[in-house]
Amino acid sequence: MKRLLGIFIIGLLLIAFIIGWNLLGPTVNAPKNEDSLYVKTGTSYTQLRSMLKEKGIISGFFFFDKVAAKANLTDNVKPGKYKIDDGSSLIKLVKMLKRGDQVPVKLVITKLRTLEDLAAKIGKSIETDSAGNMAVMMDNQFLATLGLDSNTVMTSVIPNTYNIKWTNTPKEVLTRLQDEAKKFWTEKRKKQLAEHNLTSTQAYIIASIVEEETNLKKDKPLVASVYLNRLRKGMKLEADPTVKFAMKNFGLKRILYTHLDFPSPYNTYRNVGLPPGPICTPAINTIDAVLQSPQTDYIFFVADPSLDGTSIFAASYPEHQKNAKAYQDSLNAYLLRKKLKENKP
Repeated sequence: MKRLLGIFIIGLLLIAFIIGWNLLGPTVNAPKNEDSLYVKTGTSYTQLRSMLKEKGIISGFFFFDKVAAKANLTDNVKPGKYKIDDGSSLIKLVKMLKRGDQVPVKLVITKLRTLEDLAAKIGKSIETDSAGNMAVMMDNQFLATLGLDSNTVMTSVIPNTYNIKWTNTPKEVLTRLQDEAKKFWTEKRKKQLAEHNLTSTQAYIIASIVEEETNLKKDKPLVASVYLNRLRKGMKLEADPTVKFAMKNFGLKRILYTHLDFPSPYNTYRNVGLPPGPICTPAINTIDAVLQSPQTDYIFFVADPSLDGTSIFAASYPEHQKNAKAYQDSLNAYLLRKKLKENKP
């Protein structure tokens, strides 16, 4: 009798161990060849459990179904991006899925030029694809609620790293970007805007042109002063980068006279004033370069004849012509030397 009782107790202990191991033990595996589990909107419980099994996260359905039913996960699958820790327990896995404890997604925005670029960038970080993002960016009725339109929507994008959720909608992402942009325009920056008689949108657009004109930190404030002076005088900005943007040909090495008449509101050789929107997302230091640009008489600038990447500035057209000729002569001499060197036996 004692022997049977002992066998019974051992059996109970073995069953308890098996149950405990399957519920609390390190039976959950990280998904194969992936860093996270993506559960799409509308995924059913049946689809979820099959996906977990196919990816090797769980080895079977029996215990998972029991825990999921107890947690009411079977009727409430939450979409999202989930980090599955290797060696986690089944109970921990179900609790995470039940609560919808997503891991944040990093939306890293650097320099972008077009709405299509932004739509594609966001599309890599959220469930909605670039086409869905683009549709929202062209929805002027929605954009109006943010104080934007399809031309100015890019002004809400301050290059930075943003933590968002994979299930965020395009509208939620754009709203978040606009909220962050509002924080960017601090009282100090607003005061600088007032000193230049600019709105934040105007400053951003000018900064986008400066960003495309030069990478040199020391030249950015001076380039900004040129465009601010032209703007105040009612002159055409005549900024080469706006022609490239208008033509959507960012690989152009030289702007020719045939390009200058390209019909577009973004072509500042044809139109007076600022283009209707930015031509890229400028770096923060470029925006600040516009805000901190000095008072100058400069109206023109051209690459320095030293060909070191810097620019040389002028307040009059004759002076500018002289600088431009010096640069062209220097460039021609450089190209000739390069050609002779390449042809040298």
